[in-house]
Amino acid sequence: MTNTRGITRRGFCASAVAGAFGLAAGRALGDAPAKRPNILLMTADDLGPYLGCYGDGVARTPVLDSLASEGMLFTRGYVTQASCSPSRSSILTGLYPHQNGQIGLAHRGYSMRPGMKTLPALLKPAGYKVGIVGKFHVAPTDAFPFDFEYDSPLLMVTRDVRKAAQVAGGFIRSARGEPFCLLVNFTDPHRPFLDQSAGLPQRLFQPGEVPPFGFLGVDSDDIRRDMAGYYNCMSRLDSGVGFVLDELRKSGHADDTLVVFISDHGPPFTRAKTTCYEAALRVPFIARWPGHAAPGTTSDRLVSTVDLLPTFLDVAGVLAPEGLAGASLSGILEGRDAPRREFVFGEFTSHTRDAFFPRRTIRDSRYRLIANLLPDRPNPVLGVDGCAGWKESRNDRWKGTDARTAMDVYHRPPPLELYDLESDPSELRNLAGRPEFAEIETKLASKLFKWRRETSDPLLDPAQLAALAREHDDGSKR
Repeated sequence: MTNTRGITRRGFCASAVAGAFGLAAGRALGDAPAKRPNILLMTADDLGPYLGCYGDGVARTPVLDSLASEGMLFTRGYVTQASCSPSRSSILTGLYPHQNGQIGLAHRGYSMRPGMKTLPALLKPAGYKVGIVGKFHVAPTDAFPFDFEYDSPLLMVTRDVRKAAQVAGGFIRSARGEPFCLLVNFTDPHRPFLDQSAGLPQRLFQPGEVPPFGFLGVDSDDIRRDMAGYYNCMSRLDSGVGFVLDELRKSGHADDTLVVFISDHGPPFTRAKTTCYEAALRVPFIARWPGHAAPGTTSDRLVSTVDLLPTFLDVAGVLAPEGLAGASLSGILEGRDAPRREFVFGEFTSHTRDAFFPRRTIRDSRYRLIANLLPDRPNPVLGVDGCAGWKESRNDRWKGTDARTAMDVYHRPPPLELYDLESDPSELRNLAGRPEFAEIETKLASKLFKWRRETSDPLLDPAQLAALAREHDDGSKR
């Protein structure tokens, strides 16, 4: 009989360490640059690739469109998990959530395992001044020795994008010749959708102007109101990015700063946030690096946010811990010959105690496979953050449609889901189990298992999976 006593979230974290990384050893990612660039990482909260530069004909995002024209736009950029804290933990550690232990939201009691090497802890000894403006949301906080932090308990401070930019500018000026790394984390377009904050945006979208996302497959007045609110938040975010870039320019550091813009995951709508679908994991991913990345370039490479930490360490000439999950993007940015990733991986374990629903996923250049680790359980997250999509899909008018079928799969998924992202980009038709796709399904399932084994996924052990499920079930009843 297998002894599962004591296998809690702490046990989950500890069991992942064997294959995570060696803390004592390190390796050089590249020769130290002659002049170390500053690093500015800006993130949006809950933003999918719905920008003008990604082909969205409705969005008003002139600043981000311009940023993309000045650098490199990645068309296939992904996060590791569509939940705030786990996703941000990967950005800051270069590891997947199941490796670093941050498998759910920090303010709901989830935390990384002790001893994780983080972005500020690695850059500060190299002489970088490291700051953060806006949402942080990863635990434990003592693993992140920022020189400067500006946030509020309500995580809403960056709704006033002018103020956030002013604070960012103050930090940049305070560096006084030292190289700096600054994270500016905008709250928009997270729910609740505020049509205006501090007078922005000046021109509002009205309900009915923005069609529902294709991955929803359904439509209603409530959804249309949410879509208008989401796009209004996105417009304000765009202005905020512009204000920060203005501060960078006024400081004289626009030409010696690597600027990266991403989101922590996709939008807070059903079949996006807290799932493993494209709408959950694919995000805008833009990098501007004057003198290195050619302006106006586009890359279809599969890239992940686990690549950001090794990239930042590489351009700073800092030794990286061994065993990081990603690889530096500097070669791609500079147009050099660089290895091409064949697959990109993602996961979901939990969000809150009552939103435990473990999944793992892999995609290649065309197909996405999702492995649902507890297929006998219904998905506990139906109306994520209050989205009306699931409720609307129950109306009779959607009977017999791909949208109703996709929502049914979302509610009670089978062990495997397979989607052809070329013919079905909204992932409405599950191809798993069809004989004509058996070879693709088998290949991706094998590669997914290999990745889980190589990254020491604790939930490969049925006893650990069962114990973690019991812990969440017990906790959600309290």
